[in-house]
Amino acid sequence: MSRIGKQPVALPDGVTATLSGQTIEIKGPKDTQSFTATDDVTLTVEDGQVTVAPRGGSKRAKQQWGMTRTVISNMVFGSKEPFKKELEIRGVGYRAQVQGNIVKLNLGLSHDVDFEVPAGVTVTAPKPTELIVEGHNKQLVGQVAANIRDWRRPEPYKGKGIRYKDEYIFQKEGKKK
Repeated sequence: MSRIGKQPVALPDGVTATLSGQTIEIKGPKDTQSFTATDDVTLTVEDGQVTVAPRGGSKRAKQQWGMTRTVISNMVFGSKEPFKKELEIRGVGYRAQVQGNIVKLNLGLSHDVDFEVPAGVTVTAPKPTELIVEGHNKQLVGQVAANIRDWRRPEPYKGKGIRYKDEYIFQKEGKKK
């Protein structure tokens, strides 16, 4: 039994859910999102709650049960307020600036990196060494932050690179003479 899947998703004030077949659409004050569930789960909307139940006892149905409930919960949260990932840039000369929907990254490479931000996500740079990725779709926000981080991952000797704000990088000891 999925402990997460058993819990219904409560719809707060101002958020509505409409179900058509296996597609659920969540409308909120800030955003509208839709998700199509697999045929392994059953979705129901009643009394201001969305419930998810598995169809049968197959392994795939049990896997999809908790995942579907979590995706719907994230959609409900994202329709009211945006998700946010904060990135920190460390290194001499490493910096970033936002120009429209393009993030220019100076990361010690032979060229500057121009990262194009997809629709539905906004990236801001309050400081040259900080980036804030915001959006209403949790998966998209996380993917954009991971793609930016992949340009220069933090290395374990000096700690240079792009890291998440709350990420801890284990520092290794260098060579000894």
